[in-house]
Amino acid sequence: MPELKTVSLFFLTALAEIVGCYLPYLWLREGKSIWLLVPAVLSLAAFAWLLSLHPQAAGRVYAAYGGVYVCMAILWLWAVDGIRPTVWDFMGSGVALLGMAIIMFAPRGA
Repeated sequence: MPELKTVSLFFLTALAEIVGCYLPYLWLREGKSIWLLVPAVLSLAAFAWLLSLHPQAAGRVYAAYGGVYVCMAILWLWAVDGIRPTVWDFMGSGVALLGMAIIMFAPRGA
C-alpha cells in the first residue's frame, strides 16, 4: 500500500510544519515563552526531513504536499483553534486532497 504510506507521510509532514509555525506564533502573538522556539526549530527540521523521504521528484512532492497541508490546516482550525470548519472548508479540503491524489498517483509513462 504505497498510497497509504505516501498520504500518511504527508499528514505527518503537515503536522510537523504547522507545529513548527504555531509555536513561534504563540511566542510572538500570545506572549508565551521564547523557549517555544526550540521545539519549533526541531519541528521544522523534522518537516524538511519528512519531505525528503518521498521517492518521487521533489517538485511533484512539494506540489502534492500542498493539498494535504490545506486539509491538515482545516483540521488544526477545528482541533486546536476550536473553530468548526464550514461545509466550504471541507469542500475546499476535498478538492485539495483530490489534487494531491492526481499529482501523486496518476499513471505515468516510463
